[in-house]
Amino acid sequence: MKQAVLGLLAHVDAGKTTLAEAMLFQAGAIRTQGRVDHGDSHLDTDAMERARGITIFAKQADLTYNDAHLMLVDAPGHVDFSAEAERTLRALDYAVLVVGANDGVQGHTETLWELLSRYGVPTFVFVNKMDLAPTDAAGLLDTVRDRLSTSCVDGRALLSGDEAVLEDAAATDEEALDEYLAEGTLSPATLRCLVSERCIFPVFFGSALRDDGVSDFMDGLIALVAERAWPEEFAARVYKVSRSARGERLAWLKVTGGVLRAKMMVAGVDRGASWEEKIDQVRIYDADSFQTVTEVPAGCICAVTGLTHVVPGSALGAEERGLEPLLAPVLSYQVLPGEADIHKLVRALRELADEDPLLGVSWQEHLQEVHVQLMGAVQREVLQQTLADRYGFAVDFGPGGILYKETVTAPVEGVGHFEPLRHYAEAHLLIEPLPRGAGIEVGTRCSEDDLDRNWQRLILTHVLERGHLGVLTGSPLTDVRFTLLGGRAHAKHTEGGDFRQATYRAIRQALMMAREQGACELLEPWYRFRLTVPADKVGRALADVQRMGAEFETPSVQGDMAQLTGFAPASEMREYGLEVSGYSGGLGRLALEFAGYRPCHDADRVIEQAAYDPEADLPNTPDSVFCSHGAGYTVKWHEVPEHAHVTIDPDRLRPWRDAEGYL
Repeated sequence: MKQAVLGLLAHVDAGKTTLAEAMLFQAGAIRTQGRVDHGDSHLDTDAMERARGITIFAKQADLTYNDAHLMLVDAPGHVDFSAEAERTLRALDYAVLVVGANDGVQGHTETLWELLSRYGVPTFVFVNKMDLAPTDAAGLLDTVRDRLSTSCVDGRALLSGDEAVLEDAAATDEEALDEYLAEGTLSPATLRCLVSERCIFPVFFGSALRDDGVSDFMDGLIALVAERAWPEEFAARVYKVSRSARGERLAWLKVTGGVLRAKMMVAGVDRGASWEEKIDQVRIYDADSFQTVTEVPAGCICAVTGLTHVVPGSALGAEERGLEPLLAPVLSYQVLPGEADIHKLVRALRELADEDPLLGVSWQEHLQEVHVQLMGAVQREVLQQTLADRYGFAVDFGPGGILYKETVTAPVEGVGHFEPLRHYAEAHLLIEPLPRGAGIEVGTRCSEDDLDRNWQRLILTHVLERGHLGVLTGSPLTDVRFTLLGGRAHAKHTEGGDFRQATYRAIRQALMMAREQGACELLEPWYRFRLTVPADKVGRALADVQRMGAEFETPSVQGDMAQLTGFAPASEMREYGLEVSGYSGGLGRLALEFAGYRPCHDADRVIEQAAYDPEADLPNTPDSVFCSHGAGYTVKWHEVPEHAHVTIDPDRLRPWRDAEGYL
């Protein structure tokens, strides 16, 4: 029997969950078709989802239709939960991108399309709510082609053998074109191949709520999904971590090779440390209900208990590590604990961050404050409710601020020494800049003759075990490579915690040196924007985006409306939507999507307002501790290299790549 994992993605209110209900009903998987607005849909089972009428947590369900087994994954549609939607893409064989006919292709739709392209997921498009469409299917198809891809084709016409559509499909692939010229048509196998290789993207039309066009869509879907052969060696990827109603930690996996069995041992490397654990239970979920099974073959998704180290994105067995997530939070909020114990609150937040690593919980010791990184206000409200329901904490949040980050623009060496009485460790690290979006990388160029391999691995583990703060505003450090150049341990007095202190101090000392050399840089998030205003207001819009320091294209005018697209700093665009509504008489629309980090456009102002003193941040001190006459004493960061016990060969300071020398 043909099988596939099929993800449903969409911008909010496109009717994605309604389509899932209709598909499950058509296949006989559910007896009655629920509705989101009635709060009785099969997949939106969480109380917060039903209250808000949106999907917050990815859910799965199974259906069998026309001798094919599909595992549906309903991903969140709201932009605040787009990071969870991105994580589900790693588990998909195919995706259905739902577009609301009344709203058309939105900015978030384009973001999802780019993510599907990034992860290479074959994609179908279902244009929903055709009963509310302001235009016909042909006009909507033209819009989809303009905004998403010229390779989008009418799915029904493709399967019915329409000559013009087959010709367009054949033109996307050389072998398919040869077949079409020779035979005058394309075989079903060739059509499936074109879809699976993302040469074409079939588009279907209908109304899920009225059950119009859903059966045609499902027939076309099954006809165009190809069977896939999987490797025999065991491999799996974790795409989600959650907690069951009983508090069990669940790791959601896509098995990509071999067979996953209960009680089998699996190993991996996460959070900078190697681990090996035994899988306890293997579960197949249908919404909130599940059945326990003994094994799951390749190509299926499941949830397992017993894995405490994995995080979303973890690779098991022969699975490759894969791409790092593209989407990231741009806002930082202070959590106001109220009457809650602050330390218990931090533990609860870190448990939630275990499920969603992008939550970014940080405890600022010198301020006795806890901060979280979020995508937006709706995610903040959901977090607030989760803390109340799961842990009994009634918390509030301070005003959200832009989540700045810091990096370096030139290589810089740092030295950390930790030698109070009966302790000893020294670490030398090189910090190099990486391209935007690269994150954090580590490696070593230290000889094992100078420092044992186990100490080297420990140092690199300490580099990765937590986030590090920059020295301009105390913002998280990103887009850098840490390379171990050298170090020293003592046969009797060195303990693991000594190298933790030496490593942290080496990083901070390097950053202080970089600041002194003018090699520190403040980064800020940028949005991709699409601004639609009445044509007579385009002058005002242009003046505004120029003032914001935005990059934009020449406005396009259609009828009495003008559209302006480009990129702008998130700090300038946060409240601009209300301003647009005001000066356009409610006719203007602003769509924003995260577009990565760039150098801060007003860095001097932000640094001045932050008033961050890195030397006063004692939990992140750049100074080192040396020992003399049986007593430890502090050496200021700028004097540490003169007191260091290890001398580094200057050749080790040159920039290098991954080709050699990395653990």
